[in-house]
Amino acid sequence: MSRPLITRSEIRKRKEEQERLAQQQKAEAEKAYAKKQKEISGVYRKELKKNKPLEKTRSGEKERYRERGSLLNKAILIVVVLLVVVMLAVFFI
Repeated sequence: MSRPLITRSEIRKRKEEQERLAQQQKAEAEKAYAKKQKEISGVYRKELKKNKPLEKTRSGEKERYRERGSLLNKAILIVVVLLVVVMLAVFFI
């Protein structure tokens, strides 16, 4: 009877070695992927810091100026009316 070229224990050892190498390669690939993702997210985070979201709009600024202008106009009108009242009181009393 002839001996087999490779024994079952040898086949099992080779299979385990291949599985171990595959696991190791997978772990290295995941580590490289995580590193690359971290780099990419860092770049986008920097861009977000650089390009802050706009909080002011033209229409909003115009509205604020309009409100401020109307408030100032009302204040000026009240002061003018009071001056007229004071002047009338001074001249006629």
